Amino acid sequence: MLQGKTIVLGISGGIAAYKAATICSRLVQAGAQVRVIMTESATKFITPLTLQTLSRHQVYLDTFNEFDPSVVAHINVADSADLVVIAPATANILAKMANGLADDMLSTTLLATTAPIMVAPAMNVHMYEHPAVKRNMDILAERGVRYIEPGTGLLACGYVGKGRLAEPEDIVFAVQQWFAQSRELEGKKVLVTAGGTMERLDPVRYLTNDSSGKMGFALAEAAANRGADVTLIAARTTAAPVAGVNTVHVESAEEMLEAVLERYESADLVIKAAAVADYRPVVKASTKIKKGNEKLVLELERTTDILQTLGERKKHQFLVGFAAETEQLAHYAMDKLRRKNCDLIVGNDVSQAGAGFNVDTNIVQIFGEEGLVESLPVLSKREVADRLLTQIVQRMKAAPGAKGAAE
Repeated sequence: MLQGKTIVLGISGGIAAYKAATICSRLVQAGAQVRVIMTESATKFITPLTLQTLSRHQVYLDTFNEFDPSVVAHINVADSADLVVIAPATANILAKMANGLADDMLSTTLLATTAPIMVAPAMNVHMYEHPAVKRNMDILAERGVRYIEPGTGLLACGYVGKGRLAEPEDIVFAVQQWFAQSRELEGKKVLVTAGGTMERLDPVRYLTNDSSGKMGFALAEAAANRGADVTLIAARTTAAPVAGVNTVHVESAEEMLEAVLERYESADLVIKAAAVADYRPVVKASTKIKKGNEKLVLELERTTDILQTLGERKKHQFLVGFAAETEQLAHYAMDKLRRKNCDLIVGNDVSQAGAGFNVDTNIVQIFGEEGLVESLPVLSKREVADRLLTQIVQRMKAAPGAKGAAE
């Protein structure tokens, strides 16, 4: 699975650095080309010669130690990576990553790479629980950094708690899973909608909602990470653009409907995460509406239900909808799934803290035709997207006639 893959292994200065030798050895045995970067502190715990012998490549220690005059070392290493793994990751390197510092070979290379980054934290339990460390980890998670959770037990410092580096076998397995996952949707066309639609009253005013688009953007990114050809239909959003994704910008519910239907026939997976307006003004003024009487009465009409339209026209597509509710979540989600002919519905109670609009986290329940499939706690929207895609891929593979489905 790792044959031909280049993994940059960053080792920072914690007592768990000795485990990096086993990680390096097992990655090489699995077929990976491993490039090791060590911080100066890491060399106090394990020698570069050990990692050089195990990786069969020179070990990078100093930004200014250029082995090959034809390339700039940290750029060359950064560009070569299919994946960057930092194990152990100390509180110090996490802080550097979160704040964009580049004062050694490892932190400089991390700024230069565009490869996915996987981090295995290891530190004292009180350090791991410190608000500054937690905030730095949250910032990195928002940027797409993946974590391999530390273990709980007796730490080198004598404390008992969370902070022990994950076992080398678990770290190597996480790497293998990453590469296996990255091909799961290869050859599939995925259509994602995101953001809140805008229904114009006049050239300067409109009706909309609180959707930020972050959930939809996270889903588009997760699908692209799994090898899919992704098109993102985005209305009003505050989310950052997603690299490698074809983004189509729309404004109104009608424009979103047209954009989706234009691409629906060729789509394999459609995830309707947008918050689409249910009503629009019957009349849209061509010029700014001037202040007049004490009251202004607006007449609204229903917009076309995009999800229901897709459900009615569904042939081979796997269709996923969202249900933002404030009460009776399971009841309304299951009703929506059946009425609109969806394969999955993702329900969230937007009245809960940490769920719904304009936050970076979400709390969701995933429903299928059999009822509740999975209930997720407060997680970053990227993590929610990843967990949802896992459910989707499993069901698409198991669908009758699907390639790779169980006999």
